[in-house]
Amino acid sequence: MDVRRRPPKPPSPAAAPTHPHQHSQKSSASDSAAPPKASDALPLPLYLTNAIFFTLFFSVAYYLLLRWRDKIRNSTPLHLVTFSELAAIVTLMASFIYLLGFFGIDFVQSFIARAANDAWDLDDDVSLEVDAPQHSLLTSTPDPLTPAISSAEDEEIVECVVSGTIPSYKLEERLGDCKRAVCIRREALQRITGRSLQDLPLDGFNYNSILKQCCEEPVGYVQIPVGIAGPLLLDGFEYSVPMATTEGCLVASANRGCKAIYASGGATSTIFRDGMTRAPVVSFPSATRACHLKFFLENPSNFQTLANEFNKSSNFARLQSIQCSIVGKNLYMRFSCSTGDAMGMNMVSKGVENVLKYLRSIYEDMEVIGISGNFCSDKKPAAINWIEGRGKSVVCEAIIKGEVLKDVLKTSVAALVELNMLKNLAGSAVAGALGGYNAHASNLVSAIFIATGQDPAQNVESSHCITMMEAVIDGKDLHASVTMPCIEVGTVGGGTQLASQSACLNLLGLKGASKGLPGSNSRRLATIVAGSVLAGELSLMAAIANNDLVKSHMKFNRSSKDVPRAAS
Repeated sequence: MDVRRRPPKPPSPAAAPTHPHQHSQKSSASDSAAPPKASDALPLPLYLTNAIFFTLFFSVAYYLLLRWRDKIRNSTPLHLVTFSELAAIVTLMASFIYLLGFFGIDFVQSFIARAANDAWDLDDDVSLEVDAPQHSLLTSTPDPLTPAISSAEDEEIVECVVSGTIPSYKLEERLGDCKRAVCIRREALQRITGRSLQDLPLDGFNYNSILKQCCEEPVGYVQIPVGIAGPLLLDGFEYSVPMATTEGCLVASANRGCKAIYASGGATSTIFRDGMTRAPVVSFPSATRACHLKFFLENPSNFQTLANEFNKSSNFARLQSIQCSIVGKNLYMRFSCSTGDAMGMNMVSKGVENVLKYLRSIYEDMEVIGISGNFCSDKKPAAINWIEGRGKSVVCEAIIKGEVLKDVLKTSVAALVELNMLKNLAGSAVAGALGGYNAHASNLVSAIFIATGQDPAQNVESSHCITMMEAVIDGKDLHASVTMPCIEVGTVGGGTQLASQSACLNLLGLKGASKGLPGSNSRRLATIVAGSVLAGELSLMAAIANNDLVKSHMKFNRSSKDVPRAAS
């Protein structure tokens, strides 16, 4: 049986004002006159009434206890009552009922209201027909809390989507109006599933901006709060770093790390490798033929010819290297190229297609199995990314002064060095970690990725990080560094062109492509990610060393608030 939330009763048509002046008069009258209270019906002030009933309750109870004590002493049956005792019992019950109603009504109503809000029931107007299809019941009772269909034409389209006559994914193409298509798809989905989407935002988003770019078949969007960590003093510049997260304590922790870095003179970063990869897999009739192609690709005299074919795909894509691996009669070719300010997955894939087309003209017995053979490796933890790098390979370092550790991070050099060795290095090795020699790099990477429109799935390899902490200057100060070999970011394309994400990039001064030096914006974004990770590592490690982790999370990541009530 389908169940849906019982909608509120609509106001009676007779009660609705028929004239705007009539409506304004009623509004002004209701605003000036205070709503009546139940206590207005009492002949005495409320505090006197309460005092009287309190006195009656306790005095009558005391009187009855004394009478029953005397009866027990005199062996008089308790059920034999006099007129005064009967009156006392009635008075006790009346005062008890009053006091229960006065002091207990809010307590009882809170449970009743909660049960009413959480209850699911059938709408009053739904007739229960066992053999009726599910969507027919839902069609006759649209959820009044969701956006209404604006016209009979839209209602007809909704019915066609529900019945399957019109595919949902073709609505934008047929209607030519993205917002209208989203409303119709949303209503059809509610009728098909019987589930309300009233809490999923619809308005306030430009659906044209995602058409054929970011998301298919949209029905709304999800809100994620954005916090600011910083200022992060990195390479002589200050950055206010946007972080989109629902994890309490994360932004506060990054802020504390940024404060420690700032007070110690800032951090410095270096990009020591920059190249996006794609690795197709091809197959030959024999391993000998596969090895022949491997030798051809690795011959330096052939590289420029292959680069010319590859570079046709883009003004920014430039082939850097080709790494090959043989598995039987199959060959994996890992192409690496520069991609300007774009993250570059599509760019490198187009270049690889050009090279494969050229190779097939030479090796006619070569069969292309797939444009990606997982030797890249994209969105998966892989040793080749950890060793060879992918995207931007960054190292970021800072020397944190001993007094800053004591005043800001509440810990010491020796404590952090020991904890880093036992936790991030030895502990990760015991766990068999792959690129996970850190405290929580992925926290910062994910938050910045979501805020700036990066691909969140690439957090997998982009969070590869090894954190090092060593005592310097005779053990007085701490040298901290993070080495991240595969940060995959861009400032153009994908989600970076959406309004909110573009605003976050603009906050960093990295919106769009660099006009002066192509690729410098995406490279700078990679260093900011690494600098933020360094700040997060310092703060979390200090919290663990000082045994403050649980206390901090209980303060910032737990709440006793009634969230639904606060939202309403």
